[in-house]
Amino acid sequence: MSLNYIVALALGSIACVTDVRSRRIPNLLTFGGAAAGLLFHAIYPESVGLMSAVEGWLIGAAFFFIPFALGGLGAGDVKLLAALGAWLGPAEIIRAGMYAALAGGVLALVVALGRGYLRKALSNIWLLLCHWSVAGVRPVPEVSLEGSTGPRLAYAIPIFVGLVVTAWLH
Repeated sequence: MSLNYIVALALGSIACVTDVRSRRIPNLLTFGGAAAGLLFHAIYPESVGLMSAVEGWLIGAAFFFIPFALGGLGAGDVKLLAALGAWLGPAEIIRAGMYAALAGGVLALVVALGRGYLRKALSNIWLLLCHWSVAGVRPVPEVSLEGSTGPRLAYAIPIFVGLVVTAWLH
């Protein structure tokens, strides 16, 4: 396994611990991890290269930006995927993001079922779709992270699962 993946897995595992404990992913971890990834790829001759690391960071940040802007994810989740992108590069962070989104959907279903919240979650999705069809796609405070009373998901976990699957298939 390459150093890129070892560092990314370490960042992801630390993020899981902090996200589960405090529902926060520290900026020191995300910005520090991104800066270290960019610096590593700028000076290490056998790496993916600085431009690829920058592209990975940008794609990682963009991947979850829309769910964040609509109130469905926290900023730490976006910054975590960006930091991982700085280590992995564009192609690998796209794969990790897709696997993370899939894992997030499955985990959200499991949590909703386990907490007796599935009916309400499906009702909220219907509310979002109806609202968006009338008012356009924009945040709906009643079902956003800040306005909802439903169970919270530490999204660093699905991001880590996506990262592990990407590393395993690499």
